[in-house]
Order: sequence, then structure tokens, then C-alpha cells
Amino acid sequence: MLQFIARRILVSIPTLFLVSVLVFFLLKLLPGDPALALAGQEPSPEVIAYIRARYGLDQPLPVQYFTWLWGILQGDFGTSIRTGLPISEMLVQRLPVTLQLSLQAMLIALMIGIPAGVFAAIHRGTPIDYTVSLIGLGGLSIPSFWLGIMLILFFAVSLGWLPSGGYVRFSESPIDNLRYTLLPSIVLGTAAAAIVMRHTRSSMIAVLKQDFVRTARAKGLKENIVVVRHALRNGLIPVVTTSTLHLGELLSGAVLTEQVFGIPGFGKMIVDGVFSRDYAVVQAVVLCSAVIFIILSLIADLAYVILSPRLRS
Repeated sequence: MLQFIARRILVSIPTLFLVSVLVFFLLKLLPGDPALALAGQEPSPEVIAYIRARYGLDQPLPVQYFTWLWGILQGDFGTSIRTGLPISEMLVQRLPVTLQLSLQAMLIALMIGIPAGVFAAIHRGTPIDYTVSLIGLGGLSIPSFWLGIMLILFFAVSLGWLPSGGYVRFSESPIDNLRYTLLPSIVLGTAAAAIVMRHTRSSMIAVLKQDFVRTARAKGLKENIVVVRHALRNGLIPVVTTSTLHLGELLSGAVLTEQVFGIPGFGKMIVDGVFSRDYAVVQAVVLCSAVIFIILSLIADLAYVILSPRLRS
């Protein structure tokens, strides 16, 4: 197991290096000059030259890249040209927000998607299966920003039960924190639940046809024991892949949802960075997202081994 983990980490190093190269140089191809955006209207050449020298924009691109990479290896992501704050501090402030939102959304998705997928697979070809599949298709088809607006209008404006936007940290008020994050978590969890349901259904249909399931039934075991103990454990392997990848997407920043609800997470951070041409912020968020995907991929591989002992060899 330790050798497997070590191999995956070694493979991840060149992957991260390639991601850093692509992130840095592709952003440089975008139109616009960060120095001009920061200097304001009708700036003097001296001011623009000072800004370029201040943030190292007057250096050749290879020099800028290796300076940026060396800083990251030391834990320094640079300074935001929009706020003047260290980007590492901004990441530390924003990551817990997106992490909480993503985990809540994924928990909602798993609590809805897995039981619904198993229920549909057991009743395959019946009206129950068609109804569950239709609901899942609707969950995939509804745009997240539209669903967010509808939930705000119903629960915040009409009923007044929940706030329409904003964020309160868990350390300040756990109850208010849950009230502010419930609606965006439901929005994100709806689409994820539909994906989990469809993968669970397909996987369970295939597993229920396997020989070991027929053997368990022939031994006289109850149907719920056959489904839960024997079929579900093997059927969850594709669901683990889907869930970890989707969780990585959520942790990368749910851009539209965070914009609609005013959540100060990764999504809002990268949008603000793009509009203000704060390339260092965008580079840091994308690189952190790549690291998150690699870590979640490793966790998924370890979960395979736990769920299916056949894979341990």
C-alpha cells in the first residue's frame, strides 16, 4: 500500500509541473495588461513602469515563471495586484468556505443519489424506475443559477426562512453558518445527486446480474441483505470515482452558485481575479485546484481497495 501511494505521488510531480507551465503561460496570452488595469485612467508612463517593476512584469516570461514557481515551493503565491494582500492568506481564508460548501453539497448528493439509484435498479423497468430516472434527468438539466434564484425567491423572499445571500463563519455562529450555506449547498447538491443516482443505478444493475449475487440469493438470504451487504459494496466503486471527481469540481470553485449567493469562496475569488486581470490569483486558484484533484484521485484509488478486496492484489 505504501509503495502504491509513493508511486502515485511520484507520478503527480510531473503532472503538477506541466499544469503550472500551462497555467502560467496560457494566462499570459490573454488580452489586456495588468499594469494598465491597475494604473487607472490616463496613467503616466512612469506609473506604468513602476507597476511593472513592482510586480516583476518587466522581466522575460521564463524569468517570471521560475520566480513564481520558486515562490510557490516556499509557500509564497505572490501578492494580489487588486487587493495588495498575500495570495497565500487569501487562499487560507477562501478555501475553508468552499470546502464546507462542497462537503455539504456532496453529503446531500450522496444521501439522495445512492438510495435513489439503488431503488431504481431494484425496480428496473417499472414506473418507479422511470420516475426516478426522470427526476434525475431534471436535476441534471436545471441550470444552477436559475435554481439558485428560484430558491432565493421562495425561501428567502416569499417565506423569509433563510437569507438570500452572504456568509457567516462557523466559528462566529454555527446556526447562522448553516442558514447561509443551506441554499447554495442544495443547489450544488441537486446536480451532483442526479449524477450519483444515474451511476449508482447503472452499476447496481450490472452487479445484481453477477454470479455471487445469485449465489447469495440461492443460499436463502433476504433480499435486503443481498442488496446492501453483497451488491451495494461492489456497486459503489464507480460511484466513488464519480463522487471524488465531482467533489474536485466543487472545490475548484462553484463559480455561478457562489456569485448568485455572494459566497466568498474559490469561485468568487477566481472571477474577481479574471475581471481585474489579477493573474497571480487565478494561477494560484487553478494550481490549488489541480492539487486537490490529485489528492482526491489518490483517495478514490484507496477507497477502491477498501470496498473491493479483490483489487488488493
